[in-house]
Amino acid sequence: MTATIGQGTSRTGGSTRSTQHLQYELHLPHPVDKVWAAVATPGGLPGWLAAADVFEPRLGGAVTLRWLNGGEDVTHSGRVTAWDPGVVAEYTIDLHGRCRFHLERVGTTGTTLRFTNEFEGDDALRLDCLAGWHDHFGLLSDALDGRPKDWSTWNPARWQELRDTYARDTT
Repeated sequence: MTATIGQGTSRTGGSTRSTQHLQYELHLPHPVDKVWAAVATPGGLPGWLAAADVFEPRLGGAVTLRWLNGGEDVTHSGRVTAWDPGVVAEYTIDLHGRCRFHLERVGTTGTTLRFTNEFEGDDALRLDCLAGWHDHFGLLSDALDGRPKDWSTWNPARWQELRDTYARDTT
């Protein structure tokens, strides 16, 4: 089994502001415990997403994530809004809203990761986030394969390519 990152999907809802709902499904050739360590521990997150400057692994715990791409110090804080070890990790943070990782065991060595992201924002932010999450999930696959991201080599070319694809495919 090789990693499969499905195309992200989105829908917009809400009455006064645009609530964006993004969804991804990843099929990963790694056991749940390894995927959990990558998405729900301060040691695993920097290899593909962000440094966890504050991370309290419990319902209501504080979370502060510092993005490592782009050369800027971009930090977002919030709370753990769902926590079921090995199954669900959900963080609700400023700007990125609710980010939910739901893991399901597949056989003895595989994991299906269902990810949802809900936030307030316009269509441009929706496209930015679709591309950003897709790019990060490619980095997650690499990190799980033993190749964590060296953030000093990050450039926005892959993100821009993905954003252009999502803009073309969702208009």
